[in-house]
Amino acid sequence: MKLLFIGDIVGKPGRRAVDKYLKQCKEEFDVIIANGENVAGGTGMTKKVCEELFSYGIHVLTSGNHVWDKKEIFDFIDDEKRILRPINYPEGTPGIGYNIYEINGYVVGVINALGRVFMLPLSCPFITIKEQVEKIKKHTNIIIVDFHAEATSEKIAMGYYLSGKVSAVIGTHTHIQTADERILSGKTAYITDVGMTGAFDSVLGVRKNEVIKKFLTQLPQRFSVAKEGGIMINAVILEIDVESGAAQSIVRVNEKTPKG
Repeated sequence: MKLLFIGDIVGKPGRRAVDKYLKQCKEEFDVIIANGENVAGGTGMTKKVCEELFSYGIHVLTSGNHVWDKKEIFDFIDDEKRILRPINYPEGTPGIGYNIYEINGYVVGVINALGRVFMLPLSCPFITIKEQVEKIKKHTNIIIVDFHAEATSEKIAMGYYLSGKVSAVIGTHTHIQTADERILSGKTAYITDVGMTGAFDSVLGVRKNEVIKKFLTQLPQRFSVAKEGGIMINAVILEIDVESGAAQSIVRVNEKTPKG
């Protein structure tokens, strides 16, 4: 099975990059997953933009700490099972943190979790993920984990903790693609951060001058999505053995295209 995981999509430039990329190669992939916590105006998710991304060919949208930034998410997240919020939010939180999907004849489990180092004090992601892995294993061995975390050490520890238990641990959140993709000894694919999909000439998808002003003055600053220059897509391509769920390869995607 060939799976594409797209890094954090930021605003309209990110959505445009996804559209352009998938028009060229969508048919190559059996399953397409993307982190979409910043798809609407650079922060949060709306039903309209999520439907737009589904129309491009994305099967599942994961999220992170910005999932609640657009309040309308509460109106549709319970009904839209293709959208995942971090699984380690408290019991009773709207939405779901994992699901089992049948996509193009393949049964795939997807888990979304939030790290705790420099992040929110949620339930332990290690224990929470492990509990769900055991449930998903009853249905499929193909399990993809989006671990949305700040600290590199926490992400690497999660990779080793889940090695041999899941097909892939894909780090998101920092918007900078790391060059440490690998297949761990347990045949689990790993990368610390898959990167960002959006405006290339930016600071993590935000207009450069606004971020620089924030650092210079330390005063409150309104951030907006960068729209100047080219766009880029960061992703990883995974090849997974269908029967065992073992990862066979992981390849980074880092493509830039002119604006348009």
